[in-house]
This record gives sequence, C-alpha cells and structure tokens, in this order.
Amino acid sequence: MSDIICVTDRRLCREDIVDRIRLLAEAGPRAVILREKDLAPAAYRALAEQALAICAEYGVPCVLHSYVDIAAELGAEALHLPLPVLRELTAEQRAAFPVLGASCHSVEEAVEAEALGCTYITAGHIFETGCKQGLPGRGLDFLREVCRDVTIPVYAIGGVSPANIAAVRAAGAAGGCSMSGAMTCDDPAAYLAAFEDNKNEAH
Repeated sequence: MSDIICVTDRRLCREDIVDRIRLLAEAGPRAVILREKDLAPAAYRALAEQALAICAEYGVPCVLHSYVDIAAELGAEALHLPLPVLRELTAEQRAAFPVLGASCHSVEEAVEAEALGCTYITAGHIFETGCKQGLPGRGLDFLREVCRDVTIPVYAIGGVSPANIAAVRAAGAAGGCSMSGAMTCDDPAAYLAAFEDNKNEAH
C-alpha cells in the first residue's frame, strides 16, 4: 500500500474535483483527505457523499476535514481537524471516529493531539512549498523530533515529493502528504508510483 495521503484543493484542479478524486482513488493512495474547508456546509456535504462513495469503490479511506457534524451525519469513519477545532470536541465526539487526525506545527501540538485521541497526525510544513509562500520549511530535524515524541503515525506535509520522500521516511515518518502534486499531476497513478520507486532509498 502507498504511504502517500492525497489532500484535495479543488482550486488547483484543471478538471472537476469529483473527477480528480476518482483518478486519485484509482491510483491507490494511503488515503484521500477531502480538505475543501472553504465550502458552505451544504456544498461540502454533497461533495463528501460523492467522495466517500468513490473512495469506498476503490477501497481507499476517505478522510473528511473540519466539518465534524457532517462527518458524523454521514457516518464517516475518518476525520481530520485543525488542532484548535479538535480541542473543542468532547471525548464522545472524538471517540465517534475510529480514525482521527490533526494538523500539527510543533512538537507540543503533536503530543497534545495524541493525548486528545488522534490516531495519526500531519506535521508541517516540512519543506518550502508554494502553499506557504515566503515561509521556510520546518525541516527534517523538526520531523524527527515529532516522530520521536509521539507513538502514533506521523505524515509529513509541505513540499513532500518523490525527490525527498526517502528522507521523510528516514526521519521516522509513516509517509507523506501531497496536495498540489496530487491535484495537478497529469497521471496520478504514475505520480504515486514515483514515490514507491524511492521507497528503498531510505534503507
């Protein structure tokens, strides 16, 4: 199985986001995070229903993002949240999702996310990325610290590519996340395969 999580951003797509989600699901990533958090709730729910169905068809986990109530209403098993939102949930709300993730930007946040019941986290941004223009990446040393201080899987985010995934794995991460590459590549299957080609370079 791939260790790359694809994160959506429909604004980067040349085609309809639903078509891109199908292409990604066909390619077999570790999961697809439906991150369209700027959508109105009704629009997000409609898109989430489609994304959940498509991912289920290909056996790929679909992780909803930010919209806690919608995820619960749709019976989603996986939810990803910004840490400030995660903090506001009750223990019962958190326990409703077998897979629970949070975005972390410090070692302290990573430790807190694990204590709040997260089953995985994303840590970033690790490398310079167009999504965070002008902000230097936190680097591999930061990633190593996070991986050392938590026991749950850590996925690096921010500028992760086939060229640097071996270093990400060597730092202790369970894998990486891709947003702009996943949204814009011509061939998602070939794109994910490029990460697999580098799988043994860390060893």
